[in-house]
Amino acid sequence: MRYLIMLLFIFGFAPNAISQQGSNSAGSYTFKTPDRDGTGKVYMGREISKVMNFMGMSWLERSTRNQEENTDLAIKKLPIDEASVVADIGAGSGFYTFRIAKRVPKGKVYAVEIQDSAIKYLKEKSEELGFDNVITVKGSEKSPQLPENSIDLAIMVDVYHELLYPHEVLQEIKKSLKRDGKLLLIEYRGEDPEVYIKPLHKMTVAQVTKELTANGFKMVQNGQFMNIQHFLVFEKED
Repeated sequence: MRYLIMLLFIFGFAPNAISQQGSNSAGSYTFKTPDRDGTGKVYMGREISKVMNFMGMSWLERSTRNQEENTDLAIKKLPIDEASVVADIGAGSGFYTFRIAKRVPKGKVYAVEIQDSAIKYLKEKSEELGFDNVITVKGSEKSPQLPENSIDLAIMVDVYHELLYPHEVLQEIKKSLKRDGKLLLIEYRGEDPEVYIKPLHKMTVAQVTKELTANGFKMVQNGQFMNIQHFLVFEKED
């Protein structure tokens, strides 16, 4: 038995290493000792990162964000029209929410958050800016709590990697999307070591595709026009 245990450690199959291997089942999770900035919860081979607290709002609203990320171009390229219904899931400070609201004067934007402080901020800022087409929604860890068959575009900007229940959230998003609705993930490029973001807060196209495909989505656009992020658009599988 001692010899077997030694072999397991030598070849990288120590108990902790085994727990790091994510299951191929779309709804399964495994657990490990948390890495730095990690939760210790593993989904399809990826450790889920800790959630950025709303106290970090100032970073979301930094004056250099457009220059660093090219957010204006991302918003310009959103697959929406003036009457679209958009869900900004993990809206944070509303950086994207209120810019999208200008593009959908005949539509609406659901600003979804799970943190009470963010909900309060989004409501107050909506009133301050006079956006009648912005609706704040208190989501949960497992659901964005959106109406079924109502959304033209759901977006998650640097959010998906933080979802504690990615499978459950993706299934709920599928229910909320219209038949031709789309899901957009904007994530920092995990393939690029020069993108100086903490490793667990970045994702590769391969990993995103693996997880989304397992949950019944297909990629329809792999946009690589942003400075340091992927712009990945998915639709529901028929």
